[in-house]
Amino acid sequence: MNETASSPVVLDLWCELQCPDCHRAQADVRALRERYGDALEIRLRHFPLEKHKHAYAAAQAAEEAYAQGGGDAYVAAVLARTEELGTRGEELLEEVAGDLGLDAEEFGTALIDGRHLLAVDADQAEGKALGVTGTPTYVIDGQRLDGGKSQEGLRERIEEIADRLLGR
Repeated sequence: MNETASSPVVLDLWCELQCPDCHRAQADVRALRERYGDALEIRLRHFPLEKHKHAYAAAQAAEEAYAQGGGDAYVAAVLARTEELGTRGEELLEEVAGDLGLDAEEFGTALIDGRHLLAVDADQAEGKALGVTGTPTYVIDGQRLDGGKSQEGLRERIEEIADRLLGR
């Protein structure tokens, strides 16, 4: 067994939960997970944009969902309702948590006490340092692929890089 097979290739996905483009990117993320399984680690990285007033709270809520063990399902559920998030904000974030069987009350507390602020701020700062300006943006093997304007061909490019790194 070679080195590469034992440690997964990492794909960082800079995302914002009120972003319609990030919602559309979920199909590519699902396809990548199906194709690579554990060989590709897809890490959600937060990059809330100022133009979306509930994105920062949504990023914190996602961190709480991961802390409660339901992060991926929570992120997908919130992304499916980006427009509604724009109008309902934190009420929707807590409702989705409850719908998924997570502790919705704890979500409210987490948003008030700010326990996940540092994680969100650290992701955003790292993204800015890497040149991320919009979402979704992918970083794999040091290459930044910007999906904020168009996602056309991005999954294929990610697959080419992942295949090369995995020796496929």
